[in-house]
Amino acid sequence: MKKLNAIAAALLLSAFAGGAQAADLGGKLLKVGSDTTSPPMESVDPATNQIVGFDVDVVNAICAKINCKAEFVTTGWDGIFAALDQGSFDLVASGVSITDERKKAMDFSDPYIVNSQAILVRVADQDISLDGFKGKAKKLSAQANTTDAQVAEKIVGKDNVVAYDSFSASVIALKNKDVDGVVINGANAPAYDREFAGDLVVGIKGLESDPLGLVFRKGDDNVAAFNEGLSQIKADGTLDKLIAKYWGAK
Repeated sequence: MKKLNAIAAALLLSAFAGGAQAADLGGKLLKVGSDTTSPPMESVDPATNQIVGFDVDVVNAICAKINCKAEFVTTGWDGIFAALDQGSFDLVASGVSITDERKKAMDFSDPYIVNSQAILVRVADQDISLDGFKGKAKKLSAQANTTDAQVAEKIVGKDNVVAYDSFSASVIALKNKDVDGVVINGANAPAYDREFAGDLVVGIKGLESDPLGLVFRKGDDNVAAFNEGLSQIKADGTLDKLIAKYWGAK
């Protein structure tokens, strides 16, 4: 009897295992909206004109697990969520912070990395501290409609924040001394230190931390599949390898 019970239990477990199929999107091509101006998260390689970066590699790694293909589409940040809602693409991968306010209008994957904000300043001001911005009539800039802009407001107050539609406009304002710093995605700090060497430098790091997620339309069934794929690349070390590729080993 014990032997029969053991066989029955084994068959039952086998049945459950067979029913727990891995997510499979059947080779579906998914369009991915991205504001490709934020290396190393995502940018356009001038040598190949291809969209490259950490977000690209993460999405491709997930697709390798759940049988889909990704086609990245450059889209300006100011209209990226509206374009997603209108069906211009299937998801957004663009270093998007997961916030309660955003979750009211869109669905997120589980977090795939945690980012902290930083402040880009002119080289002459590289020794400035965070207290040097607070209550000192200093102005900060950031890209509009981002958590970077929200952090800037907390530091210097809303009246001392100048928000621009593009990151490049914020950089021009900083170089022209219209503002005293630009709040940025901290993950981009090494790339900006290299790009603006001699003119601008990331002077303050480690501000507020935000989990980043992939963005989908409300109710999209693909969220569950992407979460499964994300869980797999976390478990097998792929995600850690990608993080090490762009920012060095932990």
